[in-house]
Amino acid sequence: MDPTVSEALFIGWWAVLGLMVGSFLNVVIARLPEEGESVARPVRSRCPRCRTTLSWYENIPVLSWLALRARCRTCRAPISWRYPLVELLTGGLFLWVALERPEDPAVVALHSLVLAGLVVATFVDFDRYEIPDEVSLGGCVLAPLVSLALPRVFAADGLARALSEGAAVGRFEALAACLAGMALGGGILLAIGWLGKRIYGAEAMGLGDVKLMAAGGGLVGPGAVLYALLLAALLGSIVGVLNMLRLLLELRRRVRQRGRSDGWGRSLQAARLAGRYIPFGPYLAVGIATVLVRWEADGAALLRLLEP
Repeated sequence: MDPTVSEALFIGWWAVLGLMVGSFLNVVIARLPEEGESVARPVRSRCPRCRTTLSWYENIPVLSWLALRARCRTCRAPISWRYPLVELLTGGLFLWVALERPEDPAVVALHSLVLAGLVVATFVDFDRYEIPDEVSLGGCVLAPLVSLALPRVFAADGLARALSEGAAVGRFEALAACLAGMALGGGILLAIGWLGKRIYGAEAMGLGDVKLMAAGGGLVGPGAVLYALLLAALLGSIVGVLNMLRLLLELRRRVRQRGRSDGWGRSLQAARLAGRYIPFGPYLAVGIATVLVRWEADGAALLRLLEP
């Protein structure tokens, strides 16, 4: 078979696999934070309202949601738009990594696994303001194993290249880059959290974010983790400012409707409180995902720009 055709088939099949994995991630996102809930049991999905077990044709990614018009077939309860969103997002991420490295299925599988974990961390953090240890600590365990099994993943890391002295990156160099990335990624956020608590007298960085960034640093290396943190900080800042503007406009509208003289004071206080609790995990996930998949190309371009 023509290599181009085989790669195209692999890419298409991997995207479809991503849709199916996204359907499973919906179950994980719903059950993982719940005490006493098992991700594996019951095996089949069920309606969260009437608890009816869904048939196979009600579990087809995206299509079932559209065919059922976003309602449970049994009790007619609405089905959140987030279910097809997670499925489409996961399918798109799987397609992305397959397009980037179609010649290396092992790396595609690794990247897809990590991105699936980041999807779970993102949506759980939006819902609960926490990142599951199964994702963050699981990543901390996975990273050293990856460095030993697939050292070529760290081929673009500056520390690993320096230690290898021009030769191919081996297990020792990859493991050193992995551990340095974990220490740097987690250490920076831990230091920010400590400093923020000293200045503001309140928690400025959750330990879930620290553990997630340590896992991310272990998978991308010390150079890429700094870039990931920069991307996360920029994206989080933009979203935070837009969220504050949205809240102020909404509260201004309510004040005008009610006509209270003291409305602005309460509105500003509410906006400050609402802006204080913005989950940072989703933006860390975007930064980690970007450097995980694109660092080999983007990192090389960045180094060329920095060269004298």
